[in-house]
Amino acid sequence: VQLQASGGGLVQAGGSLRLSCAASGSIFSANVMGWYRQPPGKQRELVATITNTGNTNYADSVKGRFTISRGNAKNTVYLQMNSLKPEDTAVYYCRYSYCRDYWGRGTQVTVSS
Repeated sequence: VQLQASGGGLVQAGGSLRLSCAASGSIFSANVMGWYRQPPGKQRELVATITNTGNTNYADSVKGRFTISRGNAKNTVYLQMNSLKPEDTAVYYCRYSYCRDYWGRGTQVTVSS
């Protein structure tokens, strides 16, 4: 399984960004996809996950601001990020899970104050 993430960039506080991640290869429908992030000098942390049936889970720090969703083909996941804060600055990673975890390369999100 290969994951291709895109959509990161530089944005001012209060702004929005939308991340996309497409999975290719041996994709199974009963999977979980999600977004994680690694702020500078910190460990990787959960942002949000979504199951193949649409159940979602969010970190408390992003609830009400971020929305995770899937594309119609079920092998694509999006992260709509609104009301961004400087503390959201991190490298964002896409993850696909089915029997094991697969990770994308990461995309940088920088929020300036």
